[in-house]
Amino acid sequence: MSKPIVAIVGRPNVGKSMLFNKLIGQRLSIVEDTPGVTRDRIYGECEWCGRKFTLVDTGGIEPRTDSQILTFMREQAQIAIENATVIIFLTDIKTGLTASDQEVANMLLRSRKPIVLAVNKMDSVGAPNPDYYEFYNLGLGDPVAVSAVHGHGTGDLLDACVAYFPDEEEAEEESDVLKVAIIGKPNVGKSSLTNRILGQERVIVSNVAGTTRDAIDSYFENETGKYVFIDTAGMRKKSRIEESIEKYSVLRATMAIDRADVCLIMIDATEGVTDTKVAGLAHEAGKACIIVVNKWDLVEKDGKTMDKMREDIRRDLSYMTYAPILFISAATGQRVPRLFELINYVHSQACTRITTGMLNNVLEDAQTRVQPPTDKGKRLKIYYMTQVGVCPPHFVIFCNDRQLFHFSYQRYIENCIRNVFGLEGTPIILSIRQKGDKEE
Repeated sequence: MSKPIVAIVGRPNVGKSMLFNKLIGQRLSIVEDTPGVTRDRIYGECEWCGRKFTLVDTGGIEPRTDSQILTFMREQAQIAIENATVIIFLTDIKTGLTASDQEVANMLLRSRKPIVLAVNKMDSVGAPNPDYYEFYNLGLGDPVAVSAVHGHGTGDLLDACVAYFPDEEEAEEESDVLKVAIIGKPNVGKSSLTNRILGQERVIVSNVAGTTRDAIDSYFENETGKYVFIDTAGMRKKSRIEESIEKYSVLRATMAIDRADVCLIMIDATEGVTDTKVAGLAHEAGKACIIVVNKWDLVEKDGKTMDKMREDIRRDLSYMTYAPILFISAATGQRVPRLFELINYVHSQACTRITTGMLNNVLEDAQTRVQPPTDKGKRLKIYYMTQVGVCPPHFVIFCNDRQLFHFSYQRYIENCIRNVFGLEGTPIILSIRQKGDKEE
């Protein structure tokens, strides 16, 4: 986590997200012709001239605004500036030098960080637009002409940034960092939990549903381990998604699930399970999961409240009976420290490897207690079972006829495996093969 950090800052709608996407080589940050689309800090990995660094896209800085969201965006950009090794100050040739640009420049100068001034939307080649020279008035040195759309000038821009990097030190990549995606419907407290864990306003928290639009990565380390928490945009049913920006957010959240090791499925304790789609995405992706019931401090309780809530969750998420349930309050911090033990535990369960000998002992015992099914006088014969993968545990069972291997008997075998080996918090994949199948 000692790589240099380069932050892209500037007024709204000067092309920061487009430049960010161009430099990292993928569409990670949302690009839309609407000011304020990027609201939080977005991180991406970049490499230039053999130097690896972290690139940060920020929300546009509006020096004077009464908007709560724009104020939040300015605060988030300020945090990015404080943590940056080098700052790219992006301006726009089409709007020219503005008073807001001058105010942002003054703010950056106060940070005493190295600043690389870039003038965007210089899309044509040849002699530069005469307006380009007015950006010298900012007092930030020679501007670098770039085109985020076409990629012109990005090499010169990165050369200028790398020149400010400290001498390279040998640093091994962190392979023991767990990626944890926090997923759920809008307004269940995902960002509040992230901020509670990190102890800072890392993510915008507002009671306006949909405040978080991108998936945000935050590194955290304590005595239990090293983690990257991915705060995702809330996912709603497709029929309720109207803005095209929100469609991108759902895609980003789905991508966050794909790259996570563990998913925290957040549920609002005051509402219960109102949408099973979010949990289903994590289950289908084969991710280790923890069901986190937030806002527990707002629920009136008696001796049976927790048991009743647990029963309701098990009924509504019947396909996820393996996932442990934790009742927390992100606002007060109640039981939040227990999350780390559970995250480590379910991840270790997902990484479990079981020997073929032990698996076949369980398989033999299971068949003794419940005979394999028959159909029209033909009985299912199970030869053996072996594990072929982890995260999630993947088992292959060889038999005489997969058509005879009814789903209910597969569920029975899965339950037998869980009864013996635990595998709490992780889904299990059972693949059925019969004689004549080619090895994959």
